[in-house]
Amino acid sequence: MTRTNDSSWFVYIMRCKDKTLYTGVTTDIKRRVIEHNGAKAAKYTRARQPVKLVYQEACTDRSRAQIREAAIKRLTRQEKEALLD
Repeated sequence: MTRTNDSSWFVYIMRCKDKTLYTGVTTDIKRRVIEHNGAKAAKYTRARQPVKLVYQEACTDRSRAQIREAAIKRLTRQEKEALLD
């Protein structure tokens, strides 16, 4: 579930109540999970609460995190599920 190093940016995947997956980037995983499950949720996750963190990967900077996020979003559902295992 987790690949970490001493980074300040993370790519994460949340599993929503309806079993869909949401991918994003953040500097604070704990805060973002709380936000996704509250009033500051992204539009997509707001209607699919509660969400659960199922994957996080540390990146060296925001640019690399966003590039990795885009790569993950291009994966098929099956490929994303394999990444989670």
